[in-house]
Amino acid sequence: MKKIFLIFLFLISSLFSKNINLNEKEINYLKEKKTITMCVDPDWEPFEKINKEGFHEGIAADLIKLISEKLKIKIKLIYTTNWDESILFSKEKKCDILSFLNDTQKRREWLTFTDVLFEDPNVLVGRVERKYIEDISKENLSIALPKETAMAERFAKDFPNLTIIPTDSEDEAFKLVEEQKADLTLRSMIVTAYTIKKNGIFNLKIIGEPKGYENNLRIGVRKDEPILRDILNKAINKITKKDIDNIINKYVTIVIEKTTTFTVALWILATLLIAVFIILLWNYMLNNKVKNEIKKNQKQQQQLIEQKRKAEIGELLGNISHQWKNGLTQISSLNLEMILMYELKEDFINNEAFYDRLKDTENSIKFMIDTMNTFLNYYKEENHFSEFNIKNNINEVLKLVDIEIKNSKIDIKIIENFPLKISANKNEWMHIWLNLFTNCIKISKIRNIEIPKIEILINEKNIIFRDNCEGFKKDILKTILNNEQKGLGLKMSSKILEKNDWGIIIENSKTGAKITLFDKK
Repeated sequence: MKKIFLIFLFLISSLFSKNINLNEKEINYLKEKKTITMCVDPDWEPFEKINKEGFHEGIAADLIKLISEKLKIKIKLIYTTNWDESILFSKEKKCDILSFLNDTQKRREWLTFTDVLFEDPNVLVGRVERKYIEDISKENLSIALPKETAMAERFAKDFPNLTIIPTDSEDEAFKLVEEQKADLTLRSMIVTAYTIKKNGIFNLKIIGEPKGYENNLRIGVRKDEPILRDILNKAINKITKKDIDNIINKYVTIVIEKTTTFTVALWILATLLIAVFIILLWNYMLNNKVKNEIKKNQKQQQQLIEQKRKAEIGELLGNISHQWKNGLTQISSLNLEMILMYELKEDFINNEAFYDRLKDTENSIKFMIDTMNTFLNYYKEENHFSEFNIKNNINEVLKLVDIEIKNSKIDIKIIENFPLKISANKNEWMHIWLNLFTNCIKISKIRNIEIPKIEILINEKNIIFRDNCEGFKKDILKTILNNEQKGLGLKMSSKILEKNDWGIIIENSKTGAKITLFDKK
């Protein structure tokens, strides 16, 4: 009779456990246990956290809830303030399980681990200007990692070349990289996507994916209760991929991109439309500002600025248009390759060639955005003075006339004898360099200079600009020295220099023009 009762109890328990096949010993264990106590990481979004009301929420929380429902047993949260305290409580057996963690040798001292509950790759995250890292073992960098985590433990052991900066939270690690106090951090793909989107940290990007350092997240169980691990494993094996995907999509927008090429194309189109809109909007705002200045200033000064800018905007838009055509041609070519790969049903997950195409496309888009940012900065009205480096100021202008320089085959050499910095209106000084470069380009074409050259010497108290384009004609040089020239470029440059307490000397050398800018102070 007793045997029949136990069989009946086993069948009833199996029914309530949603077809989880528990043996008699496991059923009795759960019956006596009644409640499983659990410690978690209270600040690990979107995997898990303890919210302001004291409830466990996140991906791990939803998975634990599934397990609780399948086993028909209550899993009680033990409140902790941080991950260190959760680890301590686990060691002191104040909680039966740790919800979501990697299996490490150190943790096996007091825990036993279930089967893998959730898989997620770890990625290196750095600032957008940092290059992709192929082999982290060859880099001497600093890396911010949360304390008492499996990856902090492994990286300290495996990569003695790295300087580990311990942090108290995920957000702190990201913040250190954002503020350039650490070179990079290592986080899961899901945490990275969630944190960057949540905090708007768009100056960070994924710069590497170290192999063999994936997150294989499990439930850690008290070492003295292996039967609980076996019971949890049976529940974990009943969780489907669909269950996991539904939970992930609830917290982060990470889609398995079977249409990656189309998504990239949409991003490219959106970027182009935004850029065109910004150009049109900025020029509209710029024109309004110029019109307002015309009403305030003298007529001659108004014409000087307006005419000069109209001439420059036409030339620079032509340059940028040409550069964008090259970028769009490359992106189009890369997209066609990726579309072909998709149509041939190639394996995207393990396809390095496909990933290389994505990186090349990203680089092309970044180049186009950089070009546009430089263009917009050039036309940005600035009324305040700021300190800037002269060489950097010149290089910004070279970006704007890059195509013209390449077409005219001018060899430009900048010799920085002194790291000269000045406090002035940075954009006004860009007008000076742009005028010098465009004048040299035009005259080299008119005079058919075979190998045109420009040399710029940056000294502590002066800047010397020289070319080999045969110099100014005597009559033109005379009008310039008498300040009677018809052209607006040098006249405008002289006014900018005068306003900044700098002077200008214009003369001819043996091979061409020589223009010296000097500090009067």
